[in-house]
Amino acid sequence: MVRRLLSLTRPLYWLYEKRLLKEVKGGPVPKHLGLILDGNRRYARALGLSPVKGHEFGVQKAYEVLEWCLEMGIKTVTVWVFSTDNFKRPPEEVEELMRLFVREAERMAEDHRILEHQVRVRFIGRREGFSEEVLRALERLEAKTQHHQGMVLNIALGYGGREEIVDAVKRLLLEAWERGLSLKEVAEGLTPEDIARHLYTAGLPDPDFIIRTSGEIRLSGFLLWQSAYSEFYFADVLWPEFRKIDFLRALRSYQARERRFGR
Repeated sequence: MVRRLLSLTRPLYWLYEKRLLKEVKGGPVPKHLGLILDGNRRYARALGLSPVKGHEFGVQKAYEVLEWCLEMGIKTVTVWVFSTDNFKRPPEEVEELMRLFVREAERMAEDHRILEHQVRVRFIGRREGFSEEVLRALERLEAKTQHHQGMVLNIALGYGGREEIVDAVKRLLLEAWERGLSLKEVAEGLTPEDIARHLYTAGLPDPDFIIRTSGEIRLSGFLLWQSAYSEFYFADVLWPEFRKIDFLRALRSYQARERRFGR
């Protein structure tokens, strides 16, 4: 009975997806989309699987969503994959995740979607705590795509919003010290633009739109500085269950909003 019902509803979803795609393609899309990929472990737990299996499902979904972003012409995408707090998870889970990062970095370096669409991949976050094997794999992928002229894909690993701001201020102060400026001179001349120039995402537009899956209604520190004027969308589905229909509905919601930037 369930299979019969699914076979009957599948054409309806396909038609609805096509209609949504046509509708959304006629409107503006974010210049920079932020994605908080939440719900992998809960998805695995619901299926009686290990957390690592949930992360593997999440990786496959990330490739799908990347294709959707390319189709929509979104120029910059930042995905939060692993936070500084995630190092506190059980050691065996963290170890499996590190192996997953190495495998996927090597895979992305040869992925036809990355190469054909000239996607530039950047890793943002602190690199402390990652093994040499992980860091080498990340650096190889960055180096291979550094001259690509298409979408910029930021992958946030070892990322925390407060840590990013701290790191930006440290870099700003060290730069000022190298120029022979006093703390008083730095403080008197400091502007928001000075800090923005030292963030991990320096030179890129701030995110217009941030989507978080799994039903959690918080940012958890994601792009704290850059999200001052972002629009937010919180989807109830777990990340591995995130469908193209959900993605298009989120974009439709973004297009319906009036962005005033405090005016």
